[in-house]
Amino acid sequence: MHTTNKNEIGFSRVINFKSILLKILGVLAATIAIKGFMIPNHFLDGGLLGIAILIHEFYHIDVWIPLLLLNLPFVIISFKKIDKSFALHSLLALILLGTYLYVLPIPEITKDHFLVAAFGGVFVGLGIGFVIRSGGVIDGLEVIAEFTNKKFGLTTSEIIMAINTIVFLIIAFFLGLEKAMYSIITFFTAIKVSDYVVDGFEKLICLTIISPNDQVIKDIIVNKFDKPITVYKGQRGNLPGSFTISHDCDIVATVVTRLEVHNIKKAIAHADPKAFMFVQNINEVKGGLVSRESHH
Repeated sequence: MHTTNKNEIGFSRVINFKSILLKILGVLAATIAIKGFMIPNHFLDGGLLGIAILIHEFYHIDVWIPLLLLNLPFVIISFKKIDKSFALHSLLALILLGTYLYVLPIPEITKDHFLVAAFGGVFVGLGIGFVIRSGGVIDGLEVIAEFTNKKFGLTTSEIIMAINTIVFLIIAFFLGLEKAMYSIITFFTAIKVSDYVVDGFEKLICLTIISPNDQVIKDIIVNKFDKPITVYKGQRGNLPGSFTISHDCDIVATVVTRLEVHNIKKAIAHADPKAFMFVQNINEVKGGLVSRESHH
């Protein structure tokens, strides 16, 4: 019987057609952002991309050179500390990005500062998002965040925000406050777009229901929609005007995707119009029946 080792699995994931296609789309979008919007208008982004463009502004070095050199140590870190397959995906994406930046003649798309900041961010976000979905990254800050998240428990957003605050302060000092403010617009646009590309309609949310008809609610979620549930023992009642009145009940919670939640809420409301429901966004899910395959 043939045994597949981790290196074979990692290599097969790198040459997977879907991952290659996502990398090509992501790298193309990032190249359009860098050469079509940002560099011609002397705009910057956060992260190592922003630092690479800053080096390009000061020393007139082709931007792909500092971008690759800055990211290479973090690829090595991810190979040793995080995941070999993830590192190989990232290295391939960076090589593609460097090649695209070197060979593709992207013309300047607009000079309008707001459009440059907004759509530069959109294309950067598309680039980052598609590459993450392919299993890698094109910005080493993601590697720092991933490693620090595992070691210290800080969220990826907290780590990236702290590092980028320093980057934006440097931009403000050397290039002026206006450039820094436009860079912040680009950065936040890129974050929102990349988050949507990565999670999209598959983003998981927690739906919690409090109802006197808790058995009916459980039956709808588990048997009609085939979703697992978690049940908390609680109380309902204690309302204004009848504060002392309360009743024991089961509080039902389930984790579903953005596409599924509407139909589940509709079915519950039909069965019990007075059921109390609320939803919460979930940043991370591990274990259980709702875990999705990691993008890495």
